[in-house]
Amino acid sequence: MENLILIDIGGTTIKFGLKQGSNLEVLPAKPTPKTLAEFYTCLEAVVEQLKKQYPIRGVAISSPGAVDQKNGVIKGASALPYIHNFKIQAELEKRFGLPVSLENDANCAALAEMVDGAGKDVKDAIFLVIGTGVGGALVENKRIRHGAHLLAGEVGYLLLGQEMTVSQAVSPVSLAERYNAKTRQNISGKEVFKKALAGDELAKAEVKQAMQTLATLIYDLQYSFDPELFIIGGAISKNEQLLPMLRAHLAKIKEHVEIAEVLPEITVCKYHEQANLLGAAINFEHKMEV
Repeated sequence: MENLILIDIGGTTIKFGLKQGSNLEVLPAKPTPKTLAEFYTCLEAVVEQLKKQYPIRGVAISSPGAVDQKNGVIKGASALPYIHNFKIQAELEKRFGLPVSLENDANCAALAEMVDGAGKDVKDAIFLVIGTGVGGALVENKRIRHGAHLLAGEVGYLLLGQEMTVSQAVSPVSLAERYNAKTRQNISGKEVFKKALAGDELAKAEVKQAMQTLATLIYDLQYSFDPELFIIGGAISKNEQLLPMLRAHLAKIKEHVEIAEVLPEITVCKYHEQANLLGAAINFEHKMEV
């Protein structure tokens, strides 16, 4: 059996996996290197070790940034400026001696969910990733829509009639920063949500504003792209209060907009830490089909 090496490039860690048929073996992650030379050394060491142990057919990579798959270039910006704006795919193929595929991390996660995750029973969906910022992916007929400038799904840039972007308004990291600035504390977004549940009035106000913004975003996207389903990923998706809060805000929006007949269908992702790796493998198979 030929195997596929999976790599998920993150700002803090690089995750690795080995896809053997339908089985995924998650391998030890490594700290993300600070320079391009160290980055190459890190990836080459893992790939070479796996090549000695297994027959390998290729390397599938999930990456931050706007990935131009046609030219093998990672455009846009991320926490790793050294991976951007040159033909990195060709360079990696030369170093690995194997075919390499590249795709944006949110798009990879969406692909994983659409195959046999939360979106397996629908064809059209919008995937929202809520973490340090807010990203996303548009899926039409089980395929990623990239857009003319590779920006489809980048909903974190939207303003929704306010000074802050959606990323600034909704991200738990930004929410915590606002709360900490007002209280002189140093707690996480997750802890702000806990304080809100416990009755902290400031925490309740911050969480309410973030959820109203996210619900408004989902409503606007429903009436712009009309997906069958919204899938929410990122660390916030593990919060059991997320869906009830969003559904309550969406119900209020629908009451306010009397002509609105469709209430967006929302759910959380099935795969969490493994989504990017699994989606990278799916993207690799798509590229081999072309």
